[in-house]
Amino acid sequence: MASEAIRSLLFVPGDKEKMIHKALASESDAVIVDLEDAVTPEAKLAAREITRDALIDADRTKPVFVRLNAFDTGMTADDLAAVMAARPFGVMLPKCSGPAELQRLAHYLDMAEADQAITPGTTRIVTVATETAAATLNLAAAPGGTGTRLWGLLWGAEDLAADLGLGANRDEHGRYTDPCRHARTQCLFASNAAKVVAIDAVYVDFKDPEGLERECREGLRDGFTAKAAIHPSQVEIINRIMTPTRSELEWAGQVCSLLAETGVARLDGKMIDLAHKRLAERILKRASAAGITL
Repeated sequence: MASEAIRSLLFVPGDKEKMIHKALASESDAVIVDLEDAVTPEAKLAAREITRDALIDADRTKPVFVRLNAFDTGMTADDLAAVMAARPFGVMLPKCSGPAELQRLAHYLDMAEADQAITPGTTRIVTVATETAAATLNLAAAPGGTGTRLWGLLWGAEDLAADLGLGANRDEHGRYTDPCRHARTQCLFASNAAKVVAIDAVYVDFKDPEGLERECREGLRDGFTAKAAIHPSQVEIINRIMTPTRSELEWAGQVCSLLAETGVARLDGKMIDLAHKRLAERILKRASAAGITL
């Protein structure tokens, strides 16, 4: 599946076999099987085997990422060795401190792919890029050393709030506070600089569909094209909002047509130029990847 077609990524605990199969059968565009925060310390070892066996047995029709434990736990290499037999589409590295850790993970993947006879360089990487103050600051340096492996950057506020000592990560209106919004913006800039998918953070209150919808619309407005989910009920809202609408497609088609042979034109009484064409092309690319045509 083309990266532009992935709108929703559903987290599921790696030690719950039935939940993994349920997530794989859901309407989410991709699944993230979690060996980290969703698994208690005493279940970590079992989760590796459960995840591997569930993914090997499943009839997979969508990309599957496995979230490993962070490097500072000492479990990352063993997580990877256990799950690579299932040939996941990619792996997610939490609490990534910067490019050096991405390079380290890429080297681990080189060895794991060779061991499992997987085509070199095909296992993708997503990093959770804003879980500490240092990691957020390091986003100013373009991620490197991973070749074509780096697929996307996900930002998150929960661990960052703890690292910064925030009393809350949202204000009285339910919107992120300035420190968190800074991290969100850094992730968006870094994703676009690296030409990878910008993934908006999870909305933790899965019983608040109105709040999720508002946040999805804000994310799309600001340039995010995908959003992570923590509950299957969130997937429909994310997919619906992250899919280009008919009016957006018509606007994009008109812009590309009007600017096919010129750098400036008029549309609906407003001037448009090549910046608008680039935005229009991104909308059409996302729609095409999702099988939507004008």
